[in-house]
Amino acid sequence: MHRVHIATFFTPDSPPTREEPSESTANALRELYAYPAETARPWVRVNFVSSIDGAISVDGVSGALGTPADRLVFETLRELADVVLVGAGTVRAENYGGARVGAEGRRRRVASGMPEVPPIAVVSARAHLDPQSRLFTDTEVAPIVVTCTDADPVRVRALADAGARIVTAGEGQITGDGLIAALEDLGLRRVLCEGGPSLFGQLTADDAVDEVCLTTAPVLVGGTAGRVATSPGARITAMTPAHILTDTDGTVLTRWVRLPRP
Repeated sequence: MHRVHIATFFTPDSPPTREEPSESTANALRELYAYPAETARPWVRVNFVSSIDGAISVDGVSGALGTPADRLVFETLRELADVVLVGAGTVRAENYGGARVGAEGRRRRVASGMPEVPPIAVVSARAHLDPQSRLFTDTEVAPIVVTCTDADPVRVRALADAGARIVTAGEGQITGDGLIAALEDLGLRRVLCEGGPSLFGQLTADDAVDEVCLTTAPVLVGGTAGRVATSPGARITAMTPAHILTDTDGTVLTRWVRLPRP
């Protein structure tokens, strides 16, 4: 087990307290990142990794920013989720395949009434995906493609023929509300969004983000990499820290939860 030290621990209902560093087990991480037991709507959690100077990728992909602690949290979040939500641009850039869950994670998921592996749900208003990509050829679970009613029917049919479950959520564009409604119709309430910045920005602009898990890797990158969220307009959403963890290599793992909606 990689050592993860708790540097400072916050809860929404209590002030910060200092704790002595201690070894964090997989069970402790699952408890720290557990979804709320009951929510009025699907709970949208966003997960990103960035450098100290805010870069979210190196040469277009995020893999170089990963650390052992970030990987452990990444795997934990996928194990806890009903669905992994991703934008089409990120699927193409990162060469996404299906989600992977280890034997023990599968056992825990089945014991809690979940399928062994969560599906990948890709948001693509134009159904612009390659049916020969790893998303379709390297997966145990058929991907879900969330698209628009006016998407190219030839593309939609090709994705369906490749095994995708096609879900429509709007005409011309997919809003946060439309996306959440579509996922709820499928019974997918514990949502893990892994980006990219445009999808995160859209969800933020539509007031649809409930939680952000942000890893800061202990590196500087420079370059021209963008922010974790981009959108045409700005919207402020008040958040509060649920926890802040640090690893021995300097990785910082934070979990931010939005304040209750009025």
